[in-house]
Amino acid sequence: MSNKLIYPSRFAFTFFLLLVGSLSSTLAIAGEIYPGAVWKDDSGVAINAHGGGLLYHDGTYYWYGEHKMAGRRGNSAMVGVHCYSSENLYDWTDRGIVLPVSSDRNSEIARGCILERPKVIYNEKTKKFVMWFHLEFRGLGYATARSGVAVSDSPTGEFTYIRSVRPNAGVWPANLSDEEKSLLQPQPGEESSAEQRRAARLDVLYRDFDGGQMARDMTVFVDDDGKAYHLFASEENQTLHIVLLADDYLSHTDTYVRVFPYRNMEAPAVFKHDGRYYFLASGCTGWAPNAARSAVAENILGPWQELGNPMVGRNPRNGLGPEKTFGGQSTYIQKVHGKQDAFIAMFDIWNPSNPIDGRYVWLPIKLKDERFEIHWLDTWDLSIFDQ
Repeated sequence: MSNKLIYPSRFAFTFFLLLVGSLSSTLAIAGEIYPGAVWKDDSGVAINAHGGGLLYHDGTYYWYGEHKMAGRRGNSAMVGVHCYSSENLYDWTDRGIVLPVSSDRNSEIARGCILERPKVIYNEKTKKFVMWFHLEFRGLGYATARSGVAVSDSPTGEFTYIRSVRPNAGVWPANLSDEEKSLLQPQPGEESSAEQRRAARLDVLYRDFDGGQMARDMTVFVDDDGKAYHLFASEENQTLHIVLLADDYLSHTDTYVRVFPYRNMEAPAVFKHDGRYYFLASGCTGWAPNAARSAVAENILGPWQELGNPMVGRNPRNGLGPEKTFGGQSTYIQKVHGKQDAFIAMFDIWNPSNPIDGRYVWLPIKLKDERFEIHWLDTWDLSIFDQ
């Protein structure tokens, strides 16, 4: 008799767990964050803001990201940059396309271009919202390697496209060593050959000196003093560049450095805590996930000290752990306003065969002994920062 009672109970409980697991893998529940689930906006439509970043302004968070479409053509920009807003980081309101691609085939942001990783920052002096993004011209694959910039009077746009650039044309990095300078800027009577530059792995930097340096995966960061910095993968993704932006955030200054030389870093994200700068990035393996990297510095321009892979745990939905960053790739780090030492690391789980079904992974950052860790959580809410 007891067996008849026990077995149905176990079956029902197991079915309940499977049902909950299935629901949580497809639909995010209000008031909680479900990494890897489908997150829906106020209209019940899946949020479409990939490779994105957040802006906090006047009590509201704005989420900007790539609007993807179904099928492989969705890997290019067919619509533009999508924006959502929230006051609590759980419930998101669709604010529409704030930077549409152009129907003019001659435009730099023509439909079918590659427009990735849009980030928006607010300039307190000009009262303008400035968007930077990685841009590749239509039909040229990833050969263009440029940075695009747009501006708006409102966080919800519409943003006006200004131009694209290859940064720092005609300017050498501030942290070149004397030996490197001798290869790139030989003194009268001295010579340096292409073979020497290639051996020193400075050939791409030298090649792009006149036309400007390559700029692909990127983020922007505004420091406590209002200065803004543009971080991007450069030199055929071999080396990361960090550039101080002009006071209006609309162009680059001549102040820039090369960091993590030849480490093939992309997907950069950065935050500041107790006067130190912390860095999160990935290796370069295309759409496929790889192990995350982290670093710390006393100055955003370096030098940077690598800290290793910060990921801890395993994503039960795909079985992937730290060695594959739970299946995701970093895109941004957002401070939670109103809470102490609270930062959220944002990742994308890419789906290049059907980009619109890429998933978002947001996880709390755990600060620990002048470094940080990011633990997998099936579900969590902001009260975790109160513990």
